[in-house]
Amino acid sequence: MTLMELMVLGLPQVRQPGRLWALLAIPVLLALYLVVLGRRNRTGMRFTNTGILAAVVRPQSQWKRHVAVAMALCSLASVTFAWARPMGTEKVPRERATIVVGIDNSLSMTASDVDPTRLAAAKEQAVTFINSLPAGFNVAVVTVSGHPRVVMPPSTDRATAERAISALGTEEGTAIGDALKESLAAIKQAPGAKDADPVPAAVVLLSDGGNTDGSDPMTQANAAVSAKVPVYTIAFGTSTGYVDVDGQRERVAPDTSLLSKIAQRTKARTWTAESAGDLKQVYQDVHSSVGYEQVKKEITATWAFYALGFAIIAALGVVSMATRWP
Repeated sequence: MTLMELMVLGLPQVRQPGRLWALLAIPVLLALYLVVLGRRNRTGMRFTNTGILAAVVRPQSQWKRHVAVAMALCSLASVTFAWARPMGTEKVPRERATIVVGIDNSLSMTASDVDPTRLAAAKEQAVTFINSLPAGFNVAVVTVSGHPRVVMPPSTDRATAERAISALGTEEGTAIGDALKESLAAIKQAPGAKDADPVPAAVVLLSDGGNTDGSDPMTQANAAVSAKVPVYTIAFGTSTGYVDVDGQRERVAPDTSLLSKIAQRTKARTWTAESAGDLKQVYQDVHSSVGYEQVKKEITATWAFYALGFAIIAALGVVSMATRWP
């Protein structure tokens, strides 16, 4: 690690790091201050009659001097960073993106632990989520069942997407891996997907169970990583949910572990929702994650403001000592 890397460790990125060499003036000035302070203390010891000295020269608070010097050095450091043109990040709305909404429509989604059923609540909140996205976003809809398929290719037509979601019925099985594979294929169908600089894409996958069919979900998660597509996952339903199949009552708890691993592998977020209200809040959080992006911007003015604040405090300290305020 170079000296420059040590100097900027933990500090903001700057456009012109070469100017940070000015920071070396700070330890030099601090050492000079300590030397002068030591000589001043030794000189003061020559006056043995401290009573007379106190009557002639009013003592000054040492802490004021130290604070003034410290603030002056902090101001110098802040000015140096402002001069080096520091960079920060700002969260701004995306103008374009491709979002694939995966909805589990397996038989377990008929469970009524979520009112009125898991599938009905999931469809309603998915429509609300899609309608909340910017008009320029392409939206695709993929089913998550034993045989996943793209029921709505990427499009900005919200009405068609709503009809596709409303028409979803239940199917047997849950192939999460194949649903991810279909989602990645859908992204490639989006307008501009084959351009040199394609628009960003993301998958929002809702499921209430574990993987029962198809390819390995983690293999497809690795494919999403290669395609630079984050997969946001939602584990929907309660651990006590059940369905009646052929006269047998089966418990259908969401596989939170698998969904969490998929999200973590693709550097995305994962949520759990046990009610329609929870799911509504989750989709709002998803909107904040996929609807915005972090953009780098220069924050020179911020560091200049820090420098001004430190300089004002240092000036007040100097004026206080010069006018012998209490």
